[in-house]
Amino acid sequence: MSTVIRRYACAEGRVQGVGFRMFVRQQAVMRDITGWVKNMSDGTVTMELQGAADAVEAAFDAMRAGNMFIRVDHLTIEERALLDGERSFDVRY
Repeated sequence: MSTVIRRYACAEGRVQGVGFRMFVRQQAVMRDITGWVKNMSDGTVTMELQGAADAVEAAFDAMRAGNMFIRVDHLTIEERALLDGERSFDVRY
C-alpha cells in the first residue's frame, strides 16, 4: 500500500482557456485523488492533490506531458499536511 501524501502545485504555461482544470480533475478522479484546482488571475493554475504517492506523481506526470492544447512549462510542487474528511476533487472558481 502506497503512502498517502498531499501536494500543492502551481502550473505555468498554456494552462488557462484550454481545459486544464478539467484535465487535472479527470486525472484526479481516475486515480482516486482528492483536492482542488483553481485558475489564478496571473495566468497560473494552482491545486492541491491528496492520495496515494504513486497516484499523485502519475497525475503530475500527465500534467507535464500535457496534450495538443495544454502545455505546462513549469510545475512547482510543495508538500502540504494531509486533510481529514476530504472526499472529492473540486474545480474552484
